[in-house]
Amino acid sequence: MSVIEEKARAAAARPVDRLTLVDMDVIGCPFHAYQKLREEAPVFLDRAGGFYVLSRYDDISRALKDTKTFSSDSLVPREEYDRPTQYGGLAQVDTMITSDPPKHRYMRGPLNKLFSLTRVNKMEAYVQQIVDELVDGFIDDGHCDFVRQYTVPLPMYVIADQLGVTRDDLSSFARWSDAFATLVSGFATEEDKIWAAKQNVEMQNYFLKVIPEKRKNPTEDVISDLARAKLEDGQPMRDVDILSSIHLLLTAGNETTTNSMSLAMRTLIEHPDQMQALRDDPSLMDGFIEESLRFDGPVQGLMRRTTCDVEVGGVMIPKDSMVNLRFGSGNRDEAKYTQPEQFNVCRKEDVTHLAFGQGTHFCLGASLARKEISLTFSTLLRRMRNIRLVDPSAEMEYERNMALRSLKHLHIAFDKA
Repeated sequence: MSVIEEKARAAAARPVDRLTLVDMDVIGCPFHAYQKLREEAPVFLDRAGGFYVLSRYDDISRALKDTKTFSSDSLVPREEYDRPTQYGGLAQVDTMITSDPPKHRYMRGPLNKLFSLTRVNKMEAYVQQIVDELVDGFIDDGHCDFVRQYTVPLPMYVIADQLGVTRDDLSSFARWSDAFATLVSGFATEEDKIWAAKQNVEMQNYFLKVIPEKRKNPTEDVISDLARAKLEDGQPMRDVDILSSIHLLLTAGNETTTNSMSLAMRTLIEHPDQMQALRDDPSLMDGFIEESLRFDGPVQGLMRRTTCDVEVGGVMIPKDSMVNLRFGSGNRDEAKYTQPEQFNVCRKEDVTHLAFGQGTHFCLGASLARKEISLTFSTLLRRMRNIRLVDPSAEMEYERNMALRSLKHLHIAFDKA
């Protein structure tokens, strides 16, 4: 048993009223704590974190679909929206993930067609080319840091190309994405918030040079489409609205896809029988994707704010409470899945999961993420054999983040097929 596992079990063994999701021993391996919450306190007041926690699938699903009661509005304090102005930038505006209907619909509308399944399917050859280029960069070495050399650059390259900007600025994109992850981590200090605001201003300045050029000389890319888009009221998108959409695509989209692929690779290595099953029968790929997202998903939970007093599972949650919808726990709910702690790419039951959310806020880029995961593992299983950890005894390191489950590194070795 790893040290992370031992600490996680010890944390979950405490009385439930002493449990907290802000404990790094829980963050490293949260699933023991999740099980305890589902069994003993499915609607739980995390006093250290200052929020309620919903841990059962049905409760989370209902909350996601009830945007009138569990609101995405007002999750970010107004002073944080205004913070970039202290460093020469524009005040932030709401994004899709911090808006409820009908505002959410206005903001999502121009982006829906850009990430439709039809458009994503047409991108397959293009994404495959990037996959091959990245794998070519390390295949002869027999080893790589799968996170830094593959799962970070792949979605970055795809988004940069779709936005119509150069890949040469990957390091800046990664830094801006890190700033977003820091803000949603649940652990951001005042110093972190200042740094993130400065990164936001840098990103704004970068794209405020690009947007006017795309309006003047549009090309086949997302920024050009947004510059020409009309909102439902017929008005064009303002620069600040376009910036908010770009920010969301460049940060949230990258983080979730990176984490999905990193965690899926780690899980496959830990379950060699399932990796072999996938090699033997490539038709299991779709099942593998959904099972990996269910088993250890990239987003462990997101916040909502209650707009009124609401009773869930016999517990009254007061108005204006912060509520953490714990997707990672719902995805292992014994009431929803048979043997949920088992990773099974041949799972026959309904594998509807919470990894991409549900309802109004279902992940815009889900189709693209699934495509990238599919092409990634189809390629790696074809071009590599004996995929393994460089050092099986080394502890996995996760970012200090309560919302996103992010591996810092994943050092793998392999034999070239």
